[in-house]
Amino acid sequence: MGKISKKTLNKVLWRTQTTQFSHNYERMQSLSLTYDFAPVIEELYKDRPKEEQVHAMQRYLEYFNTHPVAIPAILGICAAIEETTDEGHKDSVTNIKTGLMGPLAGLGDSMLNLTWFPIAGSIGASLCVESGSLLGPIVMFLLINLLYWPLKYFGIHKGYEKGMELIQNEQNGGLKIFDRLGNFANVLGVVVVSGLITSTVKLSTGIKFSAGKGTIALQDQLNNIMPCLLPVLLTALCYFLLKKGQGKNSVWVILGVLVACIALSCFGILV
Repeated sequence: MGKISKKTLNKVLWRTQTTQFSHNYERMQSLSLTYDFAPVIEELYKDRPKEEQVHAMQRYLEYFNTHPVAIPAILGICAAIEETTDEGHKDSVTNIKTGLMGPLAGLGDSMLNLTWFPIAGSIGASLCVESGSLLGPIVMFLLINLLYWPLKYFGIHKGYEKGMELIQNEQNGGLKIFDRLGNFANVLGVVVVSGLITSTVKLSTGIKFSAGKGTIALQDQLNNIMPCLLPVLLTALCYFLLKKGQGKNSVWVILGVLVACIALSCFGILV
């Protein structure tokens, strides 16, 4: 361990919990990032002129936006750079932040928001649907944080310890691994969400046709063609509407689905 103490790094870790509190549309997470990293600047510049400390703080007020879980790892690497470079080479801090925020944002969205979050949510939802247990949201919360917190803790400490090593590998294409992991996570996320559609979206029709002395259930015929066809079509419709409205119409989409399902159920079209 170098000049920066473990206590200071842990203080930064706890501060990252408030990263989204001051999110703005001009510089996104920059204000929170400055607040998060302040303990490191204060420790490194405690015997330096006030002007240098202010200038160091200003480096973190530039535009920054990434996945919140990735911020501790980036700040750990920045701490290593701040400690091992002189004032004439501090521009590398901005370069590293800019270089890392994009790949880690994509990786975090793909592997956490679109993969682990739905998995944890489906496990919690299944507890609620099957038994009506209040443990559902608690289990979901625990599963999410059982992954998020270790990633944050080891991210900042390993980022600080291995920061310079990662920086040296950057010129040799070291950051390309994030792109490959991101592509893999995108495919995995699609597979997981597809599985969730068939297990959590319940939709069937009660329409029946007379055929001679018997009847033919439309749902049975649809199942023969493609099982879970109606849930897939409903999900595709919701996705189309949400994408068209850029997510701003989510409340209306939910209300519309509820009203339509209730109305169609009253006429026996849906069961």
